[in-house]
Amino acid sequence: MAAPGGTTSKVGHGLAKALGIKLQYRNPQGLDDISRGESVFSVHSADNFIEQEPTSWEWIRSIMPTGGGILHWAYNLFPFVHWIGRYNLQWLSGDLVAGITVGCVVVPQSMAYARLAELAPEYGLYSSFMGVLIYWFFATSKDITIGPVAVMSTVTGNVVDRVANTNPEFEKHVVASSLAVICGCVITAIGLVRAGWIVDFISLAAISAFMTGSAINIAVGQVPALMGITGFSNREATYKVFINILKHLGGTKRDAAMGLTALTFLYLIRSACNFFARKQPNRSKMFFFIATLRTAFIILLYTLISFLVNRNHRGKNQRLFAILGDVPRGFKHAAVPTMNTSIIKAYAGDIPVSIIVLLIEHIAIAKSFGRVNNYTIDASQELVAIGVTNLLGPFLGAYPATGSFSRTAIKSKAGVRTPFAGVITALVVLLAIYALPAVFFYIPNSVLSAVIIHAVGDLITPPNVVYQFWRVNPLEVIIFFLGVIVTVFSSIEDGIYTTISVSAGVLLFRVVKAQGRFMGKVKVHSAVGDQVVNDEGKYHDNPVAAKDEPSSARTIFLPLEHKDDYNPQIKPQQAYPGIFIYRFSEGFNYPNANHYLDYMVQTIFKQTRRTNLHSYPKLGDRPWNDPGPKRGREEEYSDRPTLKAIILDFSSVNNIDITSVQNLIDVRNQLDRYVAPEKVDWHVACINNRWTKRALVSAGFGYPTPTGDSSRWKPIFSVAEIGGQSSAAAAAESRAHEQDLKRQRTQDEEGGLARNGGVVAGDVVSGDDGASSETSDFKQTIADSKAYGGGVTTRVAAVHGLNLPLFHVDLTSALQSAVANVERNRGEEPRGVGTKLL
Repeated sequence: MAAPGGTTSKVGHGLAKALGIKLQYRNPQGLDDISRGESVFSVHSADNFIEQEPTSWEWIRSIMPTGGGILHWAYNLFPFVHWIGRYNLQWLSGDLVAGITVGCVVVPQSMAYARLAELAPEYGLYSSFMGVLIYWFFATSKDITIGPVAVMSTVTGNVVDRVANTNPEFEKHVVASSLAVICGCVITAIGLVRAGWIVDFISLAAISAFMTGSAINIAVGQVPALMGITGFSNREATYKVFINILKHLGGTKRDAAMGLTALTFLYLIRSACNFFARKQPNRSKMFFFIATLRTAFIILLYTLISFLVNRNHRGKNQRLFAILGDVPRGFKHAAVPTMNTSIIKAYAGDIPVSIIVLLIEHIAIAKSFGRVNNYTIDASQELVAIGVTNLLGPFLGAYPATGSFSRTAIKSKAGVRTPFAGVITALVVLLAIYALPAVFFYIPNSVLSAVIIHAVGDLITPPNVVYQFWRVNPLEVIIFFLGVIVTVFSSIEDGIYTTISVSAGVLLFRVVKAQGRFMGKVKVHSAVGDQVVNDEGKYHDNPVAAKDEPSSARTIFLPLEHKDDYNPQIKPQQAYPGIFIYRFSEGFNYPNANHYLDYMVQTIFKQTRRTNLHSYPKLGDRPWNDPGPKRGREEEYSDRPTLKAIILDFSSVNNIDITSVQNLIDVRNQLDRYVAPEKVDWHVACINNRWTKRALVSAGFGYPTPTGDSSRWKPIFSVAEIGGQSSAAAAAESRAHEQDLKRQRTQDEEGGLARNGGVVAGDVVSGDDGASSETSDFKQTIADSKAYGGGVTTRVAAVHGLNLPLFHVDLTSALQSAVANVERNRGEEPRGVGTKLL
């Protein structure tokens, strides 16, 4: 903004005057200069600090990209450049082992998952190759393996199947590739604008329900192929497929012998390896690799059996059981994906659920393994990786791919060192595409179904985890089971939408019905074992005697309603007669503003009385909703105090909006009428955001309500010492701390604290508010130091602006200010609230 005398300022002021805009409406006292009034501490010892409001131009500059920011954004788009220059042989050895191991697993899995997508097996190989090859350029996780997964393959198969029924002119692989491109475009855009935080709106309960329901759906859907049962669709609702399996159980074929034994061997090998790994920990690595390669071993074993049985029965009608058949060598389906409005319209309704599945499965896995292996992923960058993979993959025939839980776990346990392991896996898949198609011909379909069932079994949430969910939040367990039930009785898509919608509804309900708390004060001491510790680290054997030392106690604030389950023997005291401390629990915005303030006003009316008992001289003057006592009876107010001040705790509030501010204004006006001819003082503590402060100031909060008597107001400010770690006070405190440490060591050596054993620190409540003025040794050290001795005054500054005396750094200072002004108005000397004022 230009200077006040500038042309721009004059034009702006003239335009505001013409439009009737009051530029000075935030200065109701009509003061040209800020008056600090009379302070409890000497204002000459504090540096002046006047808070400036944030401006719109400042906000615009904060969100506008800078040159450096754009360069940083571009640099972070390719995370591999951060570490590729330091790549070494030790990293390479770990990546080789992990890459080859994952490659041996992904080849049979990808062909099996392609069947779930209603595609030929080679499309699974194409998707695996492109996923692991592209991902490492954009990866922020060393463990993730992108490729075909069971759930996404099932969703893709559902889309392909529906399009085939409505638009049979479109080939299945064309629809799958087009879906991958569209999903890739959307996800890449989300990642480029760094909006990966949207995934956080999907709760863990929703993800667990989605994974569990999908696993059950997929496992049941593979049983017909496992048993060789035909005659019905395995794409129907899970319960219908299960019923049809039972109906057609008599039609089981030789495939069951291959499939059931393969599934049994898969579980036996894993169980045996886990058992021997526990018995022989020194060989656990060997048993891990045996368990990891069990899928490849079973595929090779049953392929050999199939070859021996079917080598003379290669014809479709001659085979003794269903086998995979011809798999073309190389990338025979590489082409530019077909994209037109007709294809997109055919599956447009399935795009949202496809994107959700791609996002939540990948991000959930990446975050989980990042925490396990002590690194942090960038969710937005991971979305770029998924998006680019699905954008480029279809050019070689790939269908939608995302992070795989089973292969990621294998890769992590195999000792992967960097994302470059994906290149090694890509070489293994490439070798399979060109060298092994002849072997793939004899793979039994029932064995591939066994591989799928075995893989998705790990996605089912174990009962112990569900129980832990119940211990944390029973309501989310209900959401979990709701999602599983909908998936089983409807579809995976409906299950996803249900859990996400219900979770969002619960979140909104919690926000709207957030319950405020009225706070009371409690004096506490810190205790270690049977000793009380003051704020200088000194111990006292007698807690009762320790209360006489000012620094051994502090005031905390607890809810008066006793709903937060602290010790019921502790009874918080009302802060002061007529002064209420009100804490917002979950933000303060338009959805919950009415609920918060209605409860606050209702409680205040119950616990206070009108200031003017004769404000309604006649019965007809009373409002209909406050008719007063019955005829012939006097209004009973007993000993209820009048309302003096309200302290709002904004520690959980980050932003406020027009609705919440307007509600505050309405309540302020309502309470001012209630206490007329007095005014209610509004104090606000723990404001965390400059824009929140600006909004409150715009509504007239932050400074005293004008009454025509400016001398009645007594501001109290929190001040802090200037200098930080290099200040004299900090140096003196450091020396005192070192002395305390030496004294502590001496006491330890003499056994002074040995009697305490392994004690735990805690807070002890004191029932006495008394405090002596005895100076501690530490304060004496400060006083005797060169920086503070000789009558030199410590340089301090106000924490909050002196122009906003009703904004406070904490509840203690807010209560001190409120009490001091109530007592000043009564003509009493301010006594504080149990803690010493500066």
